[in-house]
Amino acid sequence: MRTVIIIPARFKSSRFPGKPLVPLLGKPMILWVAELCAKALPIQDVYIATEDQRIADVVEAAGFNAIMTSDKALTGTDRLAEAAAKIDADIYLNVQGDEPLLDPQDILKVLEFKKQHPKDVINGYCPLGPAEDPQSVNIPKVIFTEDHRLVYMSRLAIPGFKSKENRPDTYFKQVCIYAFSREDLLRYGQFGRKSTLEQSEDIEILRFLEWGTPIRMVETQPGSLAVDIPEDVLVVEDELRRVMQ
Repeated sequence: MRTVIIIPARFKSSRFPGKPLVPLLGKPMILWVAELCAKALPIQDVYIATEDQRIADVVEAAGFNAIMTSDKALTGTDRLAEAAAKIDADIYLNVQGDEPLLDPQDILKVLEFKKQHPKDVINGYCPLGPAEDPQSVNIPKVIFTEDHRLVYMSRLAIPGFKSKENRPDTYFKQVCIYAFSREDLLRYGQFGRKSTLEQSEDIEILRFLEWGTPIRMVETQPGSLAVDIPEDVLVVEDELRRVMQ
């Protein structure tokens, strides 16, 4: 059974053009993520899927595989689906290229859950950190059943509450490590459009939820921070300095 990691890396990000190549402490962010992935799987099983030759040149110079995808991919998962059509594997791990603080052990944890639950899509989550605002639309919040099946994911603060005494003690956020089968991805890519809730929330995993595909949430280590907008760069750099001490 072959497992690969594919990191979708789009240069033409609407909120942050050129984001994969933004330097963090002097090194392009995509290389921070790729190096973390290479601690989980052999480097030959780590691919960067991109529509831009500049990104491909950077990752190939560092010894990683680049796979060119179209500039028409609707989402990172659609880009992954394009790559999966070219890469023969049984399990595809999607690691987002804007989370340079992920723990490689969490990648392996998501992989193990996919092996245990091959018919489910697997996704990571963790509690929001003390400095993270549940009201921020840049952070997808997650609610799930007591056996950790996804109920819903939203950019709003969920769960809601009628009275202040029922406000949740903890909010949870999505951590962008996913595990898919080849069938999962090819079906996703062939759909050809965003689903209704996916379009509203701009959260791509909701396409699976709307189809009724089981999604199992796996708790990962807290402390992951994503670079969503330029203002996040300094915050992430500070945290990288802290963990490197």
